[in-house]
Amino acid sequence: METRSRGWLWWPAGGVLAFALYVFLPAGMATTFSAVVGLGAVALTLAGVRRRPPSRRMAWWMFAAGLTMWVAGDTIYASEAIITGGHTYPSWADACYLAAYPMLVVALFRLARFRRRRELAGLIDTAMSATGFGLVYWVFVIGPIVREPGMSLLTRLVSAAYPTCGVLLFAVAGPLLVQQGRRSPATWMLTFGSAATLIGNVGYTVIPPDGGLKDRLVFGAFLFAYFAFAGAALHPSGNMPDSRPADMQGWQRITVLTATTLLVPAVLFVEARGGTEQVDIQAIAVGAVVLFLLMLIRLSGFFATVQRQSEQLERLAMRDDLTGLANRRLFEQYLSQALRDGLVQVAVLDLNGFKEVNDTFGHATGDQLLIVVADRLREVMRGDDVVARMGGDEFALLVREVSPTAMSAIAERISASLRRPVDANGQQLLVSASVGTAGNESGEVSSDEVLRRADWAMYAAKRAGGGRHLRYTAELDAQATVRARAGAELRTALEQGQFHLVYQPIVELPGGRIVSVEALVRWTHPERGFVSPAEFVPIAEETGLIIELGEWILRQACARAVSWFAEFGDVAPQRISVNVSARQLAEPGFAGLVGAVLTETGLRPEQLVVELTETAVFDGGQALRTVELLHKRGVRIALDDFGTGHSSLTLLQTVPVDVLKVDKSFVDKVTMAGRHAVIATALIQVSDGLGLQAVAEGVETAEQAEELYRLGYRLAQGYHFGRPVAQPDFTREFAA
Repeated sequence: METRSRGWLWWPAGGVLAFALYVFLPAGMATTFSAVVGLGAVALTLAGVRRRPPSRRMAWWMFAAGLTMWVAGDTIYASEAIITGGHTYPSWADACYLAAYPMLVVALFRLARFRRRRELAGLIDTAMSATGFGLVYWVFVIGPIVREPGMSLLTRLVSAAYPTCGVLLFAVAGPLLVQQGRRSPATWMLTFGSAATLIGNVGYTVIPPDGGLKDRLVFGAFLFAYFAFAGAALHPSGNMPDSRPADMQGWQRITVLTATTLLVPAVLFVEARGGTEQVDIQAIAVGAVVLFLLMLIRLSGFFATVQRQSEQLERLAMRDDLTGLANRRLFEQYLSQALRDGLVQVAVLDLNGFKEVNDTFGHATGDQLLIVVADRLREVMRGDDVVARMGGDEFALLVREVSPTAMSAIAERISASLRRPVDANGQQLLVSASVGTAGNESGEVSSDEVLRRADWAMYAAKRAGGGRHLRYTAELDAQATVRARAGAELRTALEQGQFHLVYQPIVELPGGRIVSVEALVRWTHPERGFVSPAEFVPIAEETGLIIELGEWILRQACARAVSWFAEFGDVAPQRISVNVSARQLAEPGFAGLVGAVLTETGLRPEQLVVELTETAVFDGGQALRTVELLHKRGVRIALDDFGTGHSSLTLLQTVPVDVLKVDKSFVDKVTMAGRHAVIATALIQVSDGLGLQAVAEGVETAEQAEELYRLGYRLAQGYHFGRPVAQPDFTREFAA
């Protein structure tokens, strides 16, 4: 591998060998050898052009054309020597040689700076290098030649043109060696060839021709350049850029530009110290002015780049990439300034069900939804209002100089705008938002406090039901304090064993035999005594403690059911029901937890009934996938409070249900003619038609039980059959 990577070195080595042969071969053979090398270099370059990608092919064609002009000059030079036995200067050979340089310089420049956005910077760097080195060559090489008396104008121009072209060619290639990144073999060979060309041109101009060794040494440098250029054209690295070829970075650029600008005082110093009788002040002055102007242009471009990058960084730091809205940092800056200026209203909104959109349709659809929401918020707000994405699916709005009443109207417009269907990646989505608002109308308040108030109002709106708007009041803080204290007490209660389970019978009609029980959690506070589940369960949901509490309930209930089977045998209830919250179903690992508990306790899956509300699975997503997985494993699924939701019948098509628990509101008046009786009748018919079991909840009288049996109900639950207790009497029957 190492040998292959350094194989390109054979080309410059071949150039050195060609140089040596040319110097020591007889005159006739040297001329023929020179022609063969030149023609071979052109042929190899043309062959290499065919391997290049279209984006770089034109530059290599120009390079081949330049080498062809060199070969034409060699041919004329050799023919002149054969025919006349000498050389005229300048001649048509010089015209061919010099005509090649514009093509070589342009081609090399395009190869060295292939990224268009950086060509101007590279051009200026090249111009500065050329000016600096050109000044040195003019003062010490070209100037003395062109000032030599007795020289014609054409001779002066040609003599000055050779080293000038050589300097320009090397100025294009030279910076490649001081740029960042790894240099390719093609880059090295182009630079070697340019350096050899510069040496040959200077020698051709400065060294008087003698037809002997001196001429051979000068022209041998061009043979080396032929080999180097042909190798660069053929090498595979000519197809691709160096790691960072288009621009010098950091200390490399500083070094090159500093050295270039210091050439002017260096030339003056050398001229003065050398005792030169005639200092070329005009050339030095012109060089100094040109270098100063180029440096000024380069620095202005550098400062413009820094400014542009600074603005880009500021946009990245202050703007949301996805929506283009202000981010939290920029919003807080606007809010702080607005609070100093006058009346401010802030709204914080959070999309309802956004997690389910991501889970169901993927993050690309979720991102598209956020973009649409951002656009609709822009449409609703005024020109000087600020809309920001605070993170995730949470947005904030800053409105100046409006009253709380006007802000409430704006919040309603926002909610109405978001309720329109959204087309996201081909999916028709219905979204809503919980909105909280707050302001500084009550007095001086910090930006953090305004945001906290609006945020807390939003969370209160979310608890009250999706799609609502609430304005901050002091009562919300009081509620927050109570809920925080209750959350801490819940944690203590869980750790200290203050919870216990009670079980309410589910009986078979008409005999009243207990066939199942529902496990219910109770909390006995050491100071407050009995705490209603209606009070602590919502707090457990908000704080996330429902996950741990629900796991404890599941383990306790399954273990108790197994102990009843062992103690009572066939008299024991056939199944035990456990209520599961939406928060638990949203946990990806909940189905695995149920399976682990069943394995640990020894309860069979079909003996466990998971009760869930319609709202827990209405939005689909992870909750529905969890229910489907539980059902596949044999766990029975019951829909609790059935009939009270807004899409109960629709859920029966999407959720794998085994049991319908008809809500108490339809049972209360089942003995009376009216709508409730009709609905109770319809629900038992739906259950029978779908092959489901129906359980009538909240049965409190014998008359209700009798009427339910007449309508077709065979399972019932309620105080008439027994209140929730720690140990039901399974041997007792409750006659309807």
